[in-house]
Amino acid sequence: MKYFLSYLIPATVVVSFLSNEWLTFLPLVVSFGVLPLVEFLLGKDNTNLNEEEVVQAQKSVLYDVIIYSTVFIHFGLLIWFLFIVKNNEVSALTLTGRTVAMGLMCGVYGINVAHELGHRVSKSGQFVSKCLLTSSLYLHFFIEHNRGHHRNVGTPEDAATARYGESLYFFWLRTIYGSWRSAWRIVEKERSRKKLKVWSLQNEMFQYQLVQIAFLLVIFLVFGLQAMILFLGAAVLGILLLETVNYVEHYGLIRKKVNEFRYEDVTPVHSWNSDYIMGRLVLFELTRHSDHHTTPNKHYQLLDTTKDASDLPAGYPAMMLLATVPPLWFRVMNKLARKATA
Repeated sequence: MKYFLSYLIPATVVVSFLSNEWLTFLPLVVSFGVLPLVEFLLGKDNTNLNEEEVVQAQKSVLYDVIIYSTVFIHFGLLIWFLFIVKNNEVSALTLTGRTVAMGLMCGVYGINVAHELGHRVSKSGQFVSKCLLTSSLYLHFFIEHNRGHHRNVGTPEDAATARYGESLYFFWLRTIYGSWRSAWRIVEKERSRKKLKVWSLQNEMFQYQLVQIAFLLVIFLVFGLQAMILFLGAAVLGILLLETVNYVEHYGLIRKKVNEFRYEDVTPVHSWNSDYIMGRLVLFELTRHSDHHTTPNKHYQLLDTTKDASDLPAGYPAMMLLATVPPLWFRVMNKLARKATA
């Protein structure tokens, strides 16, 4: 039942959509003001499920009910958002606050839940993952993350691994372009290996771009130009939230080269882990990222914390805030990164 806390953010978004002026920014205040404070007060929970609890968690359908319910919540709020921003009846401040609220949904539910479902072996889970990624205009993530990032994490070949001494803002520019380029190269190599044409409508990347363009076109035709522009703003914010999480998850953690052909295997050391309870529950255990990279197909409720994982000094919301101030981030994280990779 603790994962019902994941409904906290959409609940604040509902308040935002029903409000005006400064109150529309409530989701932002809760996410990066209240949550870090509560995490500081509650501290960590580094307990893992015992064998009996693991069996029960594997059998229970409630975990899937919760994760799949977020899909309906997300798209319901997206449609509501488009209806309430399609005209100029409210102030620019209210429109901005509601757009920020929707951007949080794109990042926390749209891309984060897509990340969880994208690792499912079922075709239905993967299809829902793609639908969610479409709502944030980041469909190539499905290719790059599963077939690129998990193979190359902690190496110079991985666009989603932040380099030691790299600021968040430079990382945004490098990873957004680099991830798209990586997804293209993955598909290009796969099609060339199968002796298929790269420049073809059967190319996944072509298909994904067309789907996203069609999605934008539908929004424009049904809700108008203003709604489409504000949706674009929300999608960009969701993308930046995702990439900020990527920055936090792997900053400065590099795998050593075993020889000229390969790197050492991925271990829990190569991802930053956080056991602060609120972030764990709101983000569906994304913060137990070390175990996720060790066993990518493990469902969120089964993820463990491990003793040899690289440990963050605070929860994800607080660390994301810290990352926006590079001098403070470097002061805190550089020595931890050096120690983790020593």
